[in-house]
Amino acid sequence: MSKQLITPDEIIINKIYLLRGMKVMLDRDLAELYGVETKQLKRQVNRNIERFPEDFMFELTKVEYDSLRSQIGTLKKGQHSKFLPLVFTEQGVAMLSSVLNSKQAIEVNIRIIRIFTKMREILLAHKDILLKLEQMERKVNKHDTDINLIFSALKKLLNPPNPPRRKFGFVP
Repeated sequence: MSKQLITPDEIIINKIYLLRGMKVMLDRDLAELYGVETKQLKRQVNRNIERFPEDFMFELTKVEYDSLRSQIGTLKKGQHSKFLPLVFTEQGVAMLSSVLNSKQAIEVNIRIIRIFTKMREILLAHKDILLKLEQMERKVNKHDTDINLIFSALKKLLNPPNPPRRKFGFVP
C-alpha cells in the first residue's frame, strides 16, 4: 500500500455525515480520499448517472449545504465550488469503485465500506442495549406501582381509622 492509502479510520469517520436520515459522504471528501479532483469524480458520476439513483447519491439543497458548512466550519476563499455538492450513501460509495477504476479508489472504497459496516454494527449493539434498558425501566415502573400499593396498605394497617365512640353518661 502507498502512503496515501494509510488513512486512519477516524479521518474517514469524521467525513461521514447524517443527512436526510442517511449516512453520507461529500463528493470533495471522497475525491480527496481517492486522490482525484472533485470535478473528475463528478464527471465520472455524470457519465454513469444511471448507476446512481436517488438513494445512492443526491445533490444537497442550499439549506442543507449552509447547515453542513456551519458544522464543518468556514472554508477558505476559493476552496469551495459554486455548485452544490453531491453526497453519496454507502451504496453510492460502493458504486463509485466501478466508476473510478483505479487501484487507490478500490482500496479506499473497501476501507470506507468496512467503516460503514462497523458503524451499523455499533448502532445495532446500542439499539439492543436501549431496548433492554426500556424493558428494565418498565419493570422498575411496575415495581414502583406495586411498592406504592404496599405502602398505602401498610399505612392503613398502622393507622386504622378511629371507630365512632359511644357516648358515656346521661342522654336526654
